[in-house]
Amino acid sequence: MRFSLLASSAVALYASLATADASDVINLTAENFDAVVKPEPVILVEFFAPWYGYFWAWVRCGHCKALAPHYEEAAGALKEIVKLAKVDCVDQADLCSANGIQGYPTLRVYRQGDYSDYTGPRKADGIVAYMAKQSLPAVSDVTSENYQEFIKADKVVAVAFLPAETDAPGPEFTATANKHRDDYLFGVTTDKALAEEAGVTPPTIVVFRAFDGPKTEYPYPVGSAKVKNIEKWLQEMSVPVLEEVGTENYHVYAESGKPIAYLFIDPTEEKKDQQIAAIRPVAAKYHSDVSFVWIDAIKFADHGKALNLVEPKWPSFVIQDTQKQLKYPYDQAKEVTPEAIESMVQQFLDGKLEPQLKSQPIPATQDESVFNLVGKQFDEVVFDEDKDVFIELYASWCGHCKRLKPTWDQLGDRYAAVKDRITIAKMEAQENDLPPSVPFRVSGFPTLKFKPAGTREFIDYNGDRSLESLVAFVEENSKNPLDPKVPFKNESQQEQVPLAADHHDEL
Repeated sequence: MRFSLLASSAVALYASLATADASDVINLTAENFDAVVKPEPVILVEFFAPWYGYFWAWVRCGHCKALAPHYEEAAGALKEIVKLAKVDCVDQADLCSANGIQGYPTLRVYRQGDYSDYTGPRKADGIVAYMAKQSLPAVSDVTSENYQEFIKADKVVAVAFLPAETDAPGPEFTATANKHRDDYLFGVTTDKALAEEAGVTPPTIVVFRAFDGPKTEYPYPVGSAKVKNIEKWLQEMSVPVLEEVGTENYHVYAESGKPIAYLFIDPTEEKKDQQIAAIRPVAAKYHSDVSFVWIDAIKFADHGKALNLVEPKWPSFVIQDTQKQLKYPYDQAKEVTPEAIESMVQQFLDGKLEPQLKSQPIPATQDESVFNLVGKQFDEVVFDEDKDVFIELYASWCGHCKRLKPTWDQLGDRYAAVKDRITIAKMEAQENDLPPSVPFRVSGFPTLKFKPAGTREFIDYNGDRSLESLVAFVEENSKNPLDPKVPFKNESQQEQVPLAADHHDEL
């Protein structure tokens, strides 16, 4: 049982950081790399370069320099538990090249020579917490001696109380732990006295959290629980009812797939805590369906603008559908109250709330061969069933988009004579939202999509950005004839107007 090696929790470990002057980080070279790394059950290796070398200059690796003191400090705290090592990739260029190192610093967790990428924090306490967890088996034995210590050792701790370790859901619980050892702390116990102390009846799974209530029992039939069921529940349990969101934890919310409800607050406002407390009951009520967060409105003002909060007025509230990239801002002219927010969230969940779509003004004229599309016109222009449509979704700051522009203009010029059959269009995707009718979302720039006439489906363009390749793609996928000499619909036929009968006066 290796939990005792954790020396309390990661927090306690960090509190006892070593203060010795000598470095506890092992220097690795080509000569000793395998001898040091391969025998270790777990070891953290940093591949760094004090300088980046280029043929015209040497540039200091700022990230390596910033990490160095934290890495040393963590090595001191972990020296009785996990070894930390480093490779100087300027001095050991061949070794780093052989290991496929392409950027600095690169951190890897090795287990008997096999590695996985280090995905933890880059501060001393974060490295200690992450690597202390790596030193444990995926599932730790929980006993009467370490029980109280264990359930407080991380923000989210899952403990399986079982009659026997082989009983369901033991194997599925272990498989979940192996898959998510970097995310949560897992333990198992067959001690009946501990189950009584916890107030549960085996078999069951209990989550202990450092927030939002200390204990939650698995709410579904545990005997039939599979990995996918357990991990989904743990993911729900790992998200607080209402907490601050920032760069450190945004990925937790983005990866959950649930809508995010933002309360934008000025952190210097005296009533900040009251504003958060007022919304907390609403957040608790809808926690299973919507992730509620509060966010620093001053620091992340640009994020507010991206979510269509036009005025710098706080507090403000907005719901973001992360799957469809749709935004639902609360009217900033109105007061943010719990009653209003609850009503808004319920309307959103009932599908009765209309998203607010950002759009530039509709251009007064379209003088270029490439149609300048804005959000308000998207459905009308792109879903015109009579036309093939090829659209570029770009961002003004995007270098690739700027390089594509002259070629895209040439493509528009090529089909200028057949604008009644095909539309070559462009839209600034950060200034114009895609409507809910669109079956895709933009994840990079430029994004090129082709919609054939008579359909509402889109074809991705993934070829090179040459005019020849773009033309070949258009010719291959267009439904309409693109040669102006070829008749289109009934334009070559004279309209047949019935001749009027000869007029005769009535007798």
